[in-house]
Amino acid sequence: MSDREMQPVERQLPTDEARDLLALVRDIAQREIAPKAAEEEDAGRFPREVFTLLSEAGLLGLPYDPEHGGGEQPYEVYLQVLEELAAARLTVGLGVSVHTLASYALATHGTKQQQVEHLPAMLGGGLLGAYCLSEASSGSDAASLRTRAVRDGDDWVLSGTKAWITHGGIADFYTVMARTGEDGPRGITAFLVPGDAEGLSAAAPEKKMGLKGSPTAQVHLDGVRVPDERRIGEEGQGFGIALSALDSGRLGIAACAIGVAQSALDQAVSYAAERRQFGHPIADFQGLRFMLADMATQIEAGRALYLAAARLKDAGRPFAKQAAMAKLHCTDTAMRVTIDAVQILGGYGYTADFPAERLMREAKVLQIVEGTNQIQRMVIARHLAGPESR
Repeated sequence: MSDREMQPVERQLPTDEARDLLALVRDIAQREIAPKAAEEEDAGRFPREVFTLLSEAGLLGLPYDPEHGGGEQPYEVYLQVLEELAAARLTVGLGVSVHTLASYALATHGTKQQQVEHLPAMLGGGLLGAYCLSEASSGSDAASLRTRAVRDGDDWVLSGTKAWITHGGIADFYTVMARTGEDGPRGITAFLVPGDAEGLSAAAPEKKMGLKGSPTAQVHLDGVRVPDERRIGEEGQGFGIALSALDSGRLGIAACAIGVAQSALDQAVSYAAERRQFGHPIADFQGLRFMLADMATQIEAGRALYLAAARLKDAGRPFAKQAAMAKLHCTDTAMRVTIDAVQILGGYGYTADFPAERLMREAKVLQIVEGTNQIQRMVIARHLAGPESR
């Protein structure tokens, strides 16, 4: 059985323009993305041509300023676009979220000159970005990163290795956090590094449980020289920029998780209506009907939670706690729902002939990326009870 056409989610959108945008995204997802998803994921193929298409359609810069090629869409709309893309194929939905994350530093903290020079190509010129914060020894403890940038005249020389980088080795630009000063968060600065910079290379992609079409690799910076004009923000401001970007990025992961969960629910409902046992469709059996009802309820709750956080962001209000809650709840929901979808399909759910097992493998990584769900609980608790006593 192949991925079936997704049934449209009933959405509350703020404008006619947003409704037309979602209709366009659904059309692209159904025609260009979903039909090839299973085959290309199995082959580990990254669909660069899809990202070119999305760029041409104006879908790689939706939340940013139209002056520089963005779509000026509220996060409430942008996140629902991500959900639709992730429902068709997580490699695409997550890839758009990561590209948006990689563009964040320049779009929000770059100088006017930097934005004019670089943003149009980043947001609508077919380029693909990567975000480089994590290292092998500094994942959750990102402030302990060791990649260093040393001033040399009008340039900076970057040396170190970044780990777990989505689009590592294929990105056209990398937003890199590097140490320019003292240990700890106040010694970190952000840089915009071209993908073809001399001294920049990537290791072989990691061999992952799922999301095989999306390359994840270490990125090596061996004396990479970038001009000071590619420093983003002030020296020592990089960690604050990184955390701010992650607050927004966590909403992207939450939306992608709900897309994966919705896809799994659609598959389970379709199968339950077709599969007959004891003379009846298995959808007639109360135990299974209750499973479907719980899955749908968890998905709706997750969608409402990420949209509530997005509306806070759109209103210019604090949203970090709600972003952590959305990332936590939505990714845990994706894991539960995909496990239940495999169970509903029974033995067929455990085979690669059906998409449920792929969705379950993909859901797992969403509980890990952009801050593990244990870190999200720490973030939420700090908002509630203050910092931990040391």
